[in-house]
Amino acid sequence: MRPILLQGHTRPLTQIKYNAEGDLLFTAAKDKSCNVWFSANGERLGTYDGHNGVVWSVDPSYDSKHLLTGSGDYSSILWDLETGKILEKLECESPVRSVGFSYSAREFFLATDQMGSKDSEIMLFDSRDRDQITNRKPWQSIVMPRNNPRLTVVIWGPQSQILITGHDNGDLNLFQPQTQDRVTHCTGYHEHRVNDLQTGRDGLLLISACKDQTARLWDPFSLDLLKTYKTDRPVNSAAICPVKDHVVIGGGQEAQDVTTTANKVGKFEAKFYHMIFEEEFARVKGHFGPINTIAVHPDGKSYSSGGEEGYVRMHNFDETYLEFEFEQ
Repeated sequence: MRPILLQGHTRPLTQIKYNAEGDLLFTAAKDKSCNVWFSANGERLGTYDGHNGVVWSVDPSYDSKHLLTGSGDYSSILWDLETGKILEKLECESPVRSVGFSYSAREFFLATDQMGSKDSEIMLFDSRDRDQITNRKPWQSIVMPRNNPRLTVVIWGPQSQILITGHDNGDLNLFQPQTQDRVTHCTGYHEHRVNDLQTGRDGLLLISACKDQTARLWDPFSLDLLKTYKTDRPVNSAAICPVKDHVVIGGGQEAQDVTTTANKVGKFEAKFYHMIFEEEFARVKGHFGPINTIAVHPDGKSYSSGGEEGYVRMHNFDETYLEFEFEQ
């Protein structure tokens, strides 16, 4: 499995994501840029320049017409995906940590950090109402009071009927956007910051990645815990394979310790686990820093990982992997 190495960023990757068809890969990093690549051969198509700080989050709409980015420069930008033109720039009062289009792309959210006297907030906009976006008047807003655990990641749940949030103490929550109600609260499983949340392609499973050296599989409708995948390193990102009962996990030691640790000691491999049996069966090396973000191609035949060292590695699975059957 020989990877394609993408060298388009000069600082650590923060998030990578495929579009719905899987022909495009979007990469966001701390170097203020968001790049787009052909997933088939790694050719870079262009860069979305417009932010003045770290780009924390990126999300293409399902029809690949629009792109949404959230940045530490206190703004989120709605882009024309094809031309790279800025359609709207939404100025906020604190850094934008997470962004996401709903399944229909009719709505999108911005989730901001707690900063100074400003509480964390999830703002929901109707993408069809340009006046609402231009004047930054969301149709709904969910405020996280400062006595609550700090918000770290937000994604849409199944059919975009709920929002799923992860927090720095390991809590997970389900929110009903229309009513702002917290419908489910889950605590006591993760013991540290939730770094990443991803759903499977059909939205019926949720996986979380946590600094407590575990990734966990959940029922996204109820937050019932289904499986736990234990590692020997902090987990920064985890993804569900769409065609196999597998999950892929990436992480590594703390970024500040990377320069004093050899690749072998830092444990920077991507690890594959059987979804049902919770057993590790493969590792893929290559990064020489922690893996910050992982995404699996929608067809399940490849995956990509973005590292602290600024590189993206695209891996196409060998036929032996696709034919592999786990024996318990």
